[in-house]
Amino acid sequence: MARTAIQTLSSRYENIFEGARQVSIVVGASLFVALCARVAIPLPFTPVPLTVQNFGVLLVGLLLGSRRGVAVMALYLAEGAIGMPVFSPTGPGGIAQLLGPTGGFLLAYPLAAWVAGFVFDRGRKTFTRAAIGGLAGEIVIFTGGLTWLAALTHSVAQAVRWGLYWFLFAEIIKIMMAAAIAGRWQRRSTSQR
Repeated sequence: MARTAIQTLSSRYENIFEGARQVSIVVGASLFVALCARVAIPLPFTPVPLTVQNFGVLLVGLLLGSRRGVAVMALYLAEGAIGMPVFSPTGPGGIAQLLGPTGGFLLAYPLAAWVAGFVFDRGRKTFTRAAIGGLAGEIVIFTGGLTWLAALTHSVAQAVRWGLYWFLFAEIIKIMMAAAIAGRWQRRSTSQR
């Protein structure tokens, strides 16, 4: 009887610690994306800045998986919506940033993290699979961003000029970097088991 009570109490504490661990991972990853957003280069010919934020979103999705990736990005958007300084410093911040030219990109982040994590989690976790997951996540981000820009400008051509052309090369680099880190992380965690 005493042994059963100890086992029950022990498993309850393990559940509490595991829950606290998961919450810490989600909050920490949200902070990581916020730090990535601070690395921003405003471009004079577009209202959309060049940031490292998309890299953070892809890396979170690839490393934490689809479910935690969505949780991280939902928390990130909630933090920004209430006015915490987590978005790119080139924008107005808060709800205004979510409704402005970059809103479509930002609102696509939870789905992008989910897609990247979902693709990477299915099958062998290699650099190639991570790159495919990252590319799929970027497609989601840019689909959301360009759709939003097209709605704001009433012009698909203007949306593509402002939100796509200037970013292609940088996004390829971000995909490759996120895929390399995720692939290496997976190899290391597999070899340590």
